[in-house]
Amino acid sequence: MVSMKNADTELLTTPADFARILGSPPRLLLLDHLGQGEYAVEQLVDLSGLSVANASQHLQQLRKAGFVQARRDGKRVLYRLGSGPIVPLLDALTLYAQHQRSELQALSRGDHVEAIARDELLQRIRESSITVLDVRPAQEFAAGHVPGAINIPAEELQRRLAELPPDQDIAAYCRGPYCVLSVQAVAALRQHGLPARRLDSGFDGWLASGLPVAQQV
Repeated sequence: MVSMKNADTELLTTPADFARILGSPPRLLLLDHLGQGEYAVEQLVDLSGLSVANASQHLQQLRKAGFVQARRDGKRVLYRLGSGPIVPLLDALTLYAQHQRSELQALSRGDHVEAIARDELLQRIRESSITVLDVRPAQEFAAGHVPGAINIPAEELQRRLAELPPDQDIAAYCRGPYCVLSVQAVAALRQHGLPARRLDSGFDGWLASGLPVAQQV
């Protein structure tokens, strides 16, 4: 029987369950602020820049998963971190992001990898003057991708180079701005004499900007 204390908590049992809840930048931002103390929704809105409705929705999801607890103080509801090793978990995510950023910077310096901005890429797509290469796994590509992109997962790139046009610029992208797969892909393409750059914001930035997204049917 579920106790009253845990009545609002979803029964999450696998790392994938927790990763699904944490796979949202606004939720991680809210958890980061709550790691500093207890706040009402209005205070979290001021700190995060989220709308009241958006912040409240994310807080409810975090609360159901046990990452956040709440208590009433008069007319206000105050939120704080839930029990468990939440701070070490957030620290580990931050540490890994820093590691990936360092890897990306090192690769960029070593291979002189140039980036292409979203606006320029969008214009080049309209002009049909560039090949867009998505190096994410096939299932991620199917769920959503830059319109007109070709999907060649990073681990298949070396043996599928013949599928790319030899006489057109290539813009490669993966998940986000710190995903090293696109940097590695550009380096590999240039080694074979193909003109290539990486999308600076990755697909996450493209999606967040509200730009067109295609899906595989």
